[in-house]
Amino acid sequence: MDLVLLEKALLGLFAAAVLAVAVAKLTGKRYRLPPGPAGAPVVGNWLQVGDDLNHRNLMSLAKRFGDIFLLRMGVRNLVVVSTPELAKEVLHTQGVEFGSRTRNVVFDIFTGKGQDMVFTVYGDHWRKMRRIMTVPFFTNKVVAQNRVGWEEEARLVVEDVRKDPRAAAEGVVIRRRLQLMMYNDMFRIMFDTRFESEQDPLFNKLKALNAERSRLSQSFEYNYGDFIPVLRPFLRGYLNRCHDLKTRRMKVFEDNFVQERKKVMAQTGEIRCAMDHILEAERKGEINHDNVLYIVENINVAAIETTLWSIEWGIAELVNHPAIQSKLREEMDSVLGAGVPVTEPDLERLPYLQAIVKETLRLRMAIPLLVPHMNLNDGKLAGYDIPAESKILVNAWFLANDPKRWVRPDEFRPERFLEEEKTVEAHGNDFRFVPFGVGRRSCPGIILALPIIGITLGRLVQNFQLLPPPGQDKIDTTEKPGQFSNQIAKHATIVCKPLEA
Repeated sequence: MDLVLLEKALLGLFAAAVLAVAVAKLTGKRYRLPPGPAGAPVVGNWLQVGDDLNHRNLMSLAKRFGDIFLLRMGVRNLVVVSTPELAKEVLHTQGVEFGSRTRNVVFDIFTGKGQDMVFTVYGDHWRKMRRIMTVPFFTNKVVAQNRVGWEEEARLVVEDVRKDPRAAAEGVVIRRRLQLMMYNDMFRIMFDTRFESEQDPLFNKLKALNAERSRLSQSFEYNYGDFIPVLRPFLRGYLNRCHDLKTRRMKVFEDNFVQERKKVMAQTGEIRCAMDHILEAERKGEINHDNVLYIVENINVAAIETTLWSIEWGIAELVNHPAIQSKLREEMDSVLGAGVPVTEPDLERLPYLQAIVKETLRLRMAIPLLVPHMNLNDGKLAGYDIPAESKILVNAWFLANDPKRWVRPDEFRPERFLEEEKTVEAHGNDFRFVPFGVGRRSCPGIILALPIIGITLGRLVQNFQLLPPPGQDKIDTTEKPGQFSNQIAKHATIVCKPLEA
């Protein structure tokens, strides 16, 4: 397109948008909106606050504008709440009213506009998907059936690290081996299968596809086209890459895993894993085949990645706090006996290990803003009007790190959960600490994540002294926020010095 023509077209679209905003202001409904920075026509607050709406930046804005504030990001209203009382209102008291999900142009692609469970609107489809996924994935029975497999995968991690001569000398990026463990933990549940090694071609293909999915969806670089629809044509290349990636990922899920389970079920008639349950629901007409694939998509991202991030954060904090690491080792030796590997049933007898897991989730929350909520209809919060289809963010990280509500919250101090916060649990019995959310749209994966994190950290500390690489006193814990994720920016090299058996 001729550049002059393009310029004229964009100016025309901009003028039309300004006129539409002006008409809407004159004729539209009057709202008593939450406070927030004054915005410009069309772009709202986008140019003021930028793309990076991470938990720390939103905390700074809360200190300026209050416990609830509004950002107008182009055509999108974004409401941020930053107190336990308002979190309870959004997640629990008005859990139905604010129980839907908002998506953006990229998540629309990867979820088929909400054909999954995590990003669908609140209603019959969500209830059906939640019910179908709960029985094969998120019950105590599932934990009991799979915990031996998780313990075996943790044992194999220890075995492989011991075999690697670099581990005790210059160190290894242990995340790579833990990533294989997490895939195996979840693929055992989902497909009754596992990958044999980090060199497995299918594992590497799947890992690369999922990594690209995370990069594309968690990036801030597409926000301009999401906030300002008239700019969306400039996103065409980005969105095409998302469509292409989605097609390739779904084909890998279908050809290598879903169809394999169909063949096994046809031969045996048995239901042995989560996918068999889900395929049975499809056979009964409760869901369609696209829903089946989007369930696989959810587990590949929501279950595997987030738990891996938390394990990686936990290891980083243990390396940087050797006294805490030693204290944990002493607890396990005292309770279990020297050399006795920690198992899932042991976790309830290891309060300090549980406290370390909770402290990791508090200070280094993997999803610090939770998954965004949305109200389908006009609503009310703290006396303010919340226009329909507003994006509601609960800054769960700030709730858990607010110095007004926690003692020395910037410190990694597991003892807090044995002392002044001993009644606080990760399932959300205190709205200052809701790493998995609360209520209808809480993360059901908590029942899997907590034992897997505990077993993994416990086994590593039992078998190794975890140290920074030679020449370093600590490892770098710089954060890498995404659209609503919080990963460690650099996957650290960890020295794993074997302990005497």
